[in-house]
Amino acid sequence: MINPASVLAMQKKLPADTKRLADVFMSKAGIGRRYLFGRNEHSAAIAKAIDVDGFVDDYAEKGFVWNEKPVINSNSVPGRAIVVNCSMCNMPVTASQKIQKLGIAGYLSYSDLCHAQPDLIPLPNFVANTQTDIKENEKKWETLSAALYDDQSKKVLDDILRFRLTGNYDSMMSYSFRPREQYFEDFLGLGSQDVFVDAGGFDGDTTEEFCKRYPAYRKVYLFEPSLSNLDKAKTRLKNHRDIEFIPFGLSDAEGELQFNAEGGSASCVSSSGSCRINVTTIDRYIDEKVTFIKMDLEGWELKALQGAKRHITEDKPALAIAVYHNASDFWQVFEYVTSLRRDYRVFLRHYTEGWSETVMYFIS
Repeated sequence: MINPASVLAMQKKLPADTKRLADVFMSKAGIGRRYLFGRNEHSAAIAKAIDVDGFVDDYAEKGFVWNEKPVINSNSVPGRAIVVNCSMCNMPVTASQKIQKLGIAGYLSYSDLCHAQPDLIPLPNFVANTQTDIKENEKKWETLSAALYDDQSKKVLDDILRFRLTGNYDSMMSYSFRPREQYFEDFLGLGSQDVFVDAGGFDGDTTEEFCKRYPAYRKVYLFEPSLSNLDKAKTRLKNHRDIEFIPFGLSDAEGELQFNAEGGSASCVSSSGSCRINVTTIDRYIDEKVTFIKMDLEGWELKALQGAKRHITEDKPALAIAVYHNASDFWQVFEYVTSLRRDYRVFLRHYTEGWSETVMYFIS
């Protein structure tokens, strides 16, 4: 595994020209030139710290205002502008390349700015979370790294850790945004008569891909607590057979939980959620043998895995588990599943240019 201390030490040494540009951006000389690429929590944090001139978003309607500042198209960015790339979730590399083609005075990454001005610009939450977890649990990360089955998995872990420790996306240059390939790697070993559990089925996109790739499947159990999402899934999958649509969330026990239903694909269990949902467990709900379980539950995966203990132990299904929501998910999911069965091979793959969509696979 990479040496986290060395990665952090290197990141603190910004190139002199980058440091100068960051200082200009934050100083009086930057007034009238400050633009932020993207509308998200990162650009909001910068706009809270200093007075910016606007946000750049090619998908916003003309005349749109966000955080009391105009939102403009990239083609409308003035030539003397300095633009900070605030994209970090899905496509930061693509965003950076787009900014560099604008012919402007200068561009920075959010990472450049927060390392140049740490007292004013906060670290992204995913960076601060990873730094803390690595410091407290480095041995567990090392154990995970050593257990990964192939060299590609080890490289994925090193690359995404470099990014998650610093916010610098240089290590993500070879990655791309490829959602259709997520959860469906060649090493899964699926064939006919598979029983698929889609835990966090959203609008049916993953189940649709499963049905197309493995048409000889036996059955699909799609769990989705959001009724609006479940209706979309039913419409999307109306031409596919043997799918049971289950309006429950998944956890380690039956009951009710607070749920934030307004997050779209990021809807999640939350103590501040606007509604309550019924939850069940995979072990309680499903009686037959399962062969493949996919989970993306916005940080609730470990709880749902605990509710699938019997099926994992007895059936040894292939598992594709999202581990990117919290840094500790990486090693905690690994520890739990391998505590149930030590004969799994463990793979890691990544499906964006940013910090999201890292999947850990457990293969018999």
